[in-house]
Amino acid sequence: MASVIRVEDLHKTFTLHNQGGIQLPVLAGMNLVVNSGECLVIAGPSGSGKSTLLRSLWGNYKPERGHVWVRHEEDWVDMACGEPQRILGVRKHTMGYVSQFLRVIPRVPSLDTLMETMRGNGYSAEMARAQAASLLVRLGIPERLWKISPTTFSGGEQQRINIARGFMRPYPILLLDEPTAALDGRNRQIVVELIQEAKAKGTAVIGIFHDREVRDAVATRILEMPGNGGSQ
Repeated sequence: MASVIRVEDLHKTFTLHNQGGIQLPVLAGMNLVVNSGECLVIAGPSGSGKSTLLRSLWGNYKPERGHVWVRHEEDWVDMACGEPQRILGVRKHTMGYVSQFLRVIPRVPSLDTLMETMRGNGYSAEMARAQAASLLVRLGIPERLWKISPTTFSGGEQQRINIARGFMRPYPILLLDEPTAALDGRNRQIVVELIQEAKAKGTAVIGIFHDREVRDAVATRILEMPGNGGSQ
């Protein structure tokens, strides 16, 4: 299997300015390689740096030092210090992200919200519509809601829209931040199936799962965060 992510000597410290400038080292010398077709589960106690690592892979956090190399097309892009346009290119074409929180353009219907994920990457409207409809049906979103903005949905329905967006197209890398937290048993199982299918197609999945049953069903390997900023 080919590597698609390489984390090298990553350090990230948070400074609490409203508490006298206390510094909290979260990542200290993190090293990690993720290969295509595997699911790496990030585990550990609250505050151990799970979300910090995931957001560092996405390029949201700037570390004190270190690198987050992502295989993008025929090149490697450093998400820790790469040019903004290159990072945006990775997010558009190479790396998907399923957040716990719904972020969409208000008043845009659910079906159109999903279709845009593919339309922005060159897929035809027909193909995008078919894929969006398939995922909405699979995740139990009634057709009467497809023309309604997901901002009006319940928490569980919004999370299913987030999940559908992440699986609309075959990203080489997919980041998952507690994707099953607001879901019932049926939809948790659907997410497990979607992850297994993505892995079979070669997608590298990196995720945080508080549901132990889901974690054990999808994990190729588990990265235990120590919770003390120690080296990995």
